[in-house]
Amino acid sequence: MQEIITNIANIGFPIVLCVYLLTRFESKIDKLSDTIDKLSEKIIQIKSN
Repeated sequence: MQEIITNIANIGFPIVLCVYLLTRFESKIDKLSDTIDKLSEKIIQIKSN
């Protein structure tokens, strides 16, 4: 039983940390993607003028 608890503590923490960071950065990545799309549209508008 002690070995199982140790494995969860050692392996579980990195997994929880990764999940937390991925969900936290997901919204930032979505915002960055939207900004890049808007920038692309503006560049196309400038080129067409």
